[in-house]
Amino acid sequence: MAVLFDPFRELERGATRQGPRRMPIDLYRDGDHYVLTADLPGVDPGSVDVDVDGQLLTVRAERTTRSTGDVKWLARERQGGAYLRQFTLGQGIDTASISANYENGVLSVVMPVSEQAKPRKVTVSTSTPVVETASETAEVTAS
Repeated sequence: MAVLFDPFRELERGATRQGPRRMPIDLYRDGDHYVLTADLPGVDPGSVDVDVDGQLLTVRAERTTRSTGDVKWLARERQGGAYLRQFTLGQGIDTASISANYENGVLSVVMPVSEQAKPRKVTVSTSTPVVETASETAEVTAS
């Protein structure tokens, strides 16, 4: 029976679910790395914070509202506030090499697969001696 490796077995540890401050994400594997993209429209790039503590990845950001004194709002649906998402990473992620980029309201976090988690060829050894065939013995004798 094949056992699937899931480095995000407990993907979402906690999330803020208050009001419209959702942080929708996509997560996919592309070759030897995982990519997490999160929509953070209108967020000040300086407020975006990505931390890794052990196997816990935390993404924080804040959108501040513009307050222009004594304006009379006719409609105000774009609320400010803080975003927070936490993800438990599996042992197969190289946490020291995680990188992040924020562009056009989208945060991209690239998480490389660790060398230990990559598929590799295992050499099979045997305790019985290799028996030479007659043709191999003749080649060795002729040399």
